[in-house]
Order: sequence, then C-alpha cells, then structure tokens
Amino acid sequence: MTHYKFIIVSLFFLGFSNAKAQEILTLESAVKLALENNYEIKIASNNSLINTTNVAVGNAGMLPVVSATVAANNRVQNSSQTLQSGVVNSLDNAKNNSLNYGVNLDWTVFDGFKMFAKLDQLKELQKLGEAQLKQTILTKISAVTSTYFDLVQQQQQLEALDSTIVISNQRLALAQNRFIIGKASKLEVLNAQVDLNTDKVALLRQKDLYANTKILFNQILARDTKTNFKVIDAIKVDAALVLNELTALAEKQNPQLEAQIIALKVAELQLKQVKANRYPTVRLNTGYNLSETQASLGFATATSAKGLNYGFSAALNVFDGFAQNRNEKIAQLQIDNSKLTIEQQNLALQSQLATSFQTYITNLELISLEEKNEAIAKQNLAITLDKFKIGTITTLEFRTAQLNYVNAKVRNSNAQFQAKLSEIALKELAGIINLN
Repeated sequence: MTHYKFIIVSLFFLGFSNAKAQEILTLESAVKLALENNYEIKIASNNSLINTTNVAVGNAGMLPVVSATVAANNRVQNSSQTLQSGVVNSLDNAKNNSLNYGVNLDWTVFDGFKMFAKLDQLKELQKLGEAQLKQTILTKISAVTSTYFDLVQQQQQLEALDSTIVISNQRLALAQNRFIIGKASKLEVLNAQVDLNTDKVALLRQKDLYANTKILFNQILARDTKTNFKVIDAIKVDAALVLNELTALAEKQNPQLEAQIIALKVAELQLKQVKANRYPTVRLNTGYNLSETQASLGFATATSAKGLNYGFSAALNVFDGFAQNRNEKIAQLQIDNSKLTIEQQNLALQSQLATSFQTYITNLELISLEEKNEAIAKQNLAITLDKFKIGTITTLEFRTAQLNYVNAKVRNSNAQFQAKLSEIALKELAGIINLN
C-alpha cells in the first residue's frame, strides 16, 4: 500500500512543480492580449480610423479650393520686325521673359445638395467601419474563448488519463505481487502491463494534441508560439440564456445585421447624389494675379499688370444620352438589393439563433446527465478496485470499470465544453461582448 501512496504523491508533486514553472493564463488576460496584439484587429482598427478621418466637410466638397500659381517663361531667339513704313528692325539673341503669379479661389456653392448627401454618406461609412471593427473583435473574442476552453477540457482529459495510469500502475503492482505469491498467472501480469502501456500511449497522444493547441492559441494571441502557460481548470457555463432576449439583442446589435442596415443608408444617400445631377451647379471664382513681361525687341520693352478678378459660372445638364435616368435606376436597384439583403440576414440570424439555442439546451441536459454518470462510474470503480484487491473479480471486469470511469470523466468534460461553445456562439450572434 505504501508503494501506491508513493506513486500518487510523486505525481502530485510533479504536477505541482510543473504548474509553478508555467504561466497561469486567465481568460481575461488572453482576451486582453488578443485585443492588443492581434493583426486582424489592428488592421480593422486602422480601417475604422480611415473612415473616421474621411468624415470632413472638405472631403464632401463644401469648402473652397485655394491655389497659388507661378509660371515663368524665358526665350532667346533671333527676331525681325517690318513696320508699315518699311523699316525693318532685327535683333539676334533677343530675350523675351514673362512671369505670372497669383492666388485663385474656386468654390462650388450649389450642386443640387450633393455635398450634403456626400457628408452624410461619409458618416454612415464611419459607422460601417465601426460595425466591421466590432465584428472582428467579436469573432476574435469568440475564437480566443473557444480555444481557451478547448485547452481547459484537454487539461481535464490529461488529468483523467493521469489518474487512470495511477490506477493501472496499482493494478500492475497487485498482479506482480499476486504472481510472486502464486495467486495469479503470468498472463494477468502481462495483461496489466499491456493495459498500462495502452494508457501511456493515450496520454502521450493527448499531450501532443494539448501542446499543438497551445501553439495555435499563442498564434491567435499574436505572441511567441513557444510561450509556455497553463489555463485555469474550470468551465463555467451560463445556463440562464433566453432565446427571446437573445433575439431582441441580435436585432439591435448584431454587427453583420448592423452593417447591412448601414449599407442600405449608404445606398439611399448614393441615390440622392445621383439625383443631384438634375440640378444646376453654381461656382464662384476669384483671384489676385500679377504678370510681368520683358522683350528686347518690340513696341514695349516691359509690361506689368496686377489686380483682382472675380466671377461665377453655372452649368446644367440638359441631355446626356439618358445616362441620368440609367444611373438613377441602378442606384434604386442597389437600394432594393440592400433591403433584400437585410431580410435575408434577418432570416439567417433567426435560424442560427434557433438552432444554436436548441443545441445549447441539449448540451445543458447532457451536462447534468454526464455529471451523474461520472459520479456513478467513480463509485463503481472504487468498489471494483476493492474487490480486485481481494481477488473476487477478474481483471477484465476491473479494466471495464476503469475505462468506464475515464470515459465518463472525458464525456463530462466534453459536455461542458460543447455547452460552452453553444453559449459562445449565441452571445456572438447577439453581439454580446463579455467573458462570463
């Protein structure tokens, strides 16, 4: 009996020393790292910032355009002039220089209210960028949370396999002792050794899967994939979700549906801009310009002028080959498509919520059932182990009880994990960002 206690104590302290060497990563810390480091979130954040920067009256065409110009022209040429009197004036390498510079302003003061529709459209595009950023964040939080609890259930499976190896070691030691005193055959020892090796193989494969999932998780967190850590060994499922409440939240804050509604507003504002082309465009212009010229040959060797100029222009599209009608029809069809897309998204969202909620309810029932199964299997294993020690049951019966217990623990862990995945999926559809 002392030998068995030594095995259990050794495994406990081995696990304790490994845990001390590893970072205990909480879900909150993991999400924080993902939000800070993830490349997709950074890109979506920058795109949202671009849309925010574009919301400006100048970008909508409401402000005047002021330009400063300067132009200098210089010529050297052989010139000849014949006057009416018959006198001929000629000069080789005659220089002609001109310099023009000034400031000009051009301002569109009316364009059929297109500029106002453009500004409103830029604001809607800003909201669209925010919705897309929210979708990226929601998706990433869901991925982080799902992978985190995948690691939790894998840790639980490792613990289950560790416990079965302890039991298999006990069984092997018992078989060897019974063989030594002549109460068991060599076959019983060999069977115990084979089962122990089988358990070790299962543990090794589970460790490999666990290690690879940790590498994937580090990649999701955008940090060194070799970073060692351990997750908290608990899965808490929110069992209080209500379908009607989730549906109401999804209609208000689901990012994909929100993006489609914004896209409809953008299409409507695009139609306003197209219709604005039916109205005249009025522009004001003014400027202050200076010009100087110098000539080596001619009636005037130097001239200069400076002063203010101003005016306005108006233009109206009278006929453009029916392009205006065509553009308006296309813009209206885009609005119709946006409305259809919203209806389609609404229907898909309701369907996803209904199916996900049904899976969620089923998984909650499975948790209750698997918890009972694990308790029964644990009790059965304890009784079977006592009977095996006194030799009243066969090794096959003991092995069956042992496997039933391990499988019950694994199924219970997996049921909790699947229920958590259902909860995460429902909250993502409803646009809920929390870590409960």
